Amino acid sequence: MAGFAEILTAFITGGLALLGVVLSNRSSERRTRDSIRTSQAVTDAKLENLTQEVRRHNHFAARMPVVEEQIKVINHRLQDLEQQEKG
Repeated sequence: MAGFAEILTAFITGGLALLGVVLSNRSSERRTRDSIRTSQAVTDAKLENLTQEVRRHNHFAARMPVVEEQIKVINHRLQDLEQQEKG
């Protein structure tokens, strides 16, 4: 009979240990999943901000040739006025 009690004790102990490992693993998995979701949300927000900055830069870059052309026209007009003033 003593052998049966020892076997039963070993099964109960092993079952409880297995249950502890399973619960611990599920908890760890849940924490990891939450951490990944948080990291992904932060990455998504940073990517959106970077996208907006690139769009602003591209808008600025597209307008620069127009501004440069306007500066050339202004410079020519100033030269013309200076020449009229001298002559």
